Amino acid sequence: MNYESILIEPVLSEKSNILREQGKYVFKVDARASKIEIKEAVRRLFKVHPISCTVMIVGGKPKRLRNKPGYTSSWKKAVVRLAKDEKIAIFEGV
Repeated sequence: MNYESILIEPVLSEKSNILREQGKYVFKVDARASKIEIKEAVRRLFKVHPISCTVMIVGGKPKRLRNKPGYTSSWKKAVVRLAKDEKIAIFEGV
């Protein structure tokens, strides 16, 4: 699996901004990616040293379209913790 295809997009929300102050960064990742692959992708793409990676499956929400019930797609979220003095420059606006 290609490193660019593992990390789909960063998750930018109020909760992820609070986690970023603690040195944790949140990404939407490929559902087939493992923790080791996610850490390696972050290390190679952003030139940082991840300490740990926590992954979770975010379930789809119930929605309606033209009075027909359905669900949005489920997706995989990863929270990557970096070393104490490291930051990802893209998130900091540099």
